[in-house]
Amino acid sequence: MTKQEIVDNVSKATGLTKVETEVVMNGIMALIIDALSRNERVELRGFGTFSVKHRQPKKARNPGTGEIIYLKERYVPTFKPAKKMRLKVLNTLK
Repeated sequence: MTKQEIVDNVSKATGLTKVETEVVMNGIMALIIDALSRNERVELRGFGTFSVKHRQPKKARNPGTGEIIYLKERYVPTFKPAKKMRLKVLNTLK
């Protein structure tokens, strides 16, 4: 499902125009990105939690060439689904 498909479905369900729905969605995504850039957690109950994890520098290997490379210290965004979401997806895909 694409962002535009989500906008279309939410627009139909709420009665908002597609333009209004897209503005709201863009605002929500911008707030989540801003919070993560400040190293804050974003918890959406029943959906999941966005956070930032610190990764230590490490030695790795390029699988194509076998060359050893060194990965720098970095911060990566992560998402942990809520129990309700995990169970719904698990039960639906069985």
